[in-house]
Amino acid sequence: MRLLLAMMKHETNTFSPVPTKLERFARRGARPLTGQEAIDAYRGTGTVLGGYLAVAEEEKAEIEVAIAAEAWPSGPVDDEAYRIMCETICDAVGRGGWDGILLDLHGAMVTESLEDGEGGLLKEVRALAPDTPIAVGLDMHANIYEAIVANSDVVAGYHTYPHIDMFETGRRAARALLAQIRGEVRPVQAWGNNPMLPHVMRQGTDDHPNQMLQAACREMESRRGVLAVSLFVGFPHADIRDAGLSVVVVTDNDRALAERLRDELLDSAWKERDAFVYRPEPLAVSVARAKAMPPDAKKGPIILLDHYDNAASGGTMDTTAVLAELLRQELEDVAAFAIFDPEAVQQAVAAGIGQTVTLSLGGKLPMPSLPVESRPLEVTGRIKTISEGRYRNKGPMYAGVAMDMGTAVVLDTGRVEIVIISRHVEPHDINVLLSLGIDPMQKRYVMLKSRIHWRAGLKHIARDIIECAGVGVCTSDYSQLNFTKVRRPIYPLDPVEDRRAV
Repeated sequence: MRLLLAMMKHETNTFSPVPTKLERFARRGARPLTGQEAIDAYRGTGTVLGGYLAVAEEEKAEIEVAIAAEAWPSGPVDDEAYRIMCETICDAVGRGGWDGILLDLHGAMVTESLEDGEGGLLKEVRALAPDTPIAVGLDMHANIYEAIVANSDVVAGYHTYPHIDMFETGRRAARALLAQIRGEVRPVQAWGNNPMLPHVMRQGTDDHPNQMLQAACREMESRRGVLAVSLFVGFPHADIRDAGLSVVVVTDNDRALAERLRDELLDSAWKERDAFVYRPEPLAVSVARAKAMPPDAKKGPIILLDHYDNAASGGTMDTTAVLAELLRQELEDVAAFAIFDPEAVQQAVAAGIGQTVTLSLGGKLPMPSLPVESRPLEVTGRIKTISEGRYRNKGPMYAGVAMDMGTAVVLDTGRVEIVIISRHVEPHDINVLLSLGIDPMQKRYVMLKSRIHWRAGLKHIARDIIECAGVGVCTSDYSQLNFTKVRRPIYPLDPVEDRRAV
């Protein structure tokens, strides 16, 4: 059996000013990994591609990985980068002879020219391989367009947020595809969406209602004749027509069953639409609540979430509002991860470890899509750590994957240890801190630029959680965003009583 594998993943925040060139998909190089390098990098990892590789190797299949390209969320993907990645995949497809194609995609890629980057790729792949079974693993934040489903045989999405079941998702999609190749099943797919934009801060699968909805997906998958059931909460920071919650159900040659299960899930999600709405409190109030909590070193740190500006939702990671408020209210014994500021990093490196420096920190990336701005913050401190910024995830999210925050420094102001980084990275793994010499269990407070993913590797140490509404293109305040392309009416931007009437 010959299987072609490929990864092309990006969650696009159309409000983000962070550019998305080809090098963002690479590992400190000009181009993403291909071939054996890609296999070596992802074999045994907690990723969809890792799941594909495991199943393919169990099958003793002949494997080729056309490309392994993944970038942290940011602005629309550069058209040239998209063309190169698609051509690399399509060139491999075009050589022919494949028994099956396994694609690790995201589902929310927007390019400079396309609202549905994955659908564009799948149209090309299907045209080149009209009779070859195609399976697609997608992120829970996928914004599903018809082209994605129409040009694939099996779609499977994550059931967890934080995304700790990527490997299992890859394995689920791959096993369904192998069964199709052997003639054991004939997959049919049904999909649909709701006119609703769930707030990301209300999408966690530890929380109601998504916990209940994903449990329903897993229960449906246990039924006879059901191959995959996926409820995608969608990515609301993409101003595109079909952004929002959707469902894809794959059954063994039973379209009526697929449609019935799809409608059950869509109805259940619609009934819970108000529970998907997030209502933030003023930043000063949040920080004051944190300051009023008595210290208790035995119970772990208080986590302060700077959730308007995180890399995993396309944030610049250089906004300073939350950090400035922590300093203004004089919180003590804080570790802050992280401010993206390559210029400040180089100034600190030039000064050297142990030196005291004054830096103009952050606020360097304009955010024209927002009615507010983040200004640079002047901070003075001692350079405690200088690091090359490489570490490997402990897991459970992206377990075993090599990570890179670029050259990084820790600046100690006396009250706050501020991590300053040169490449975007989400703090979802405890090793992001330990690799810099910061033990979060020894801190009273840990500020993280994260929304939900931090829970994967750090929730178990948290004594309490304070959500801090700062500034950034990941804002949970929809009134700060100018939606012009998403279909209307859509909840909660508009009052909608009947989803079927839209």
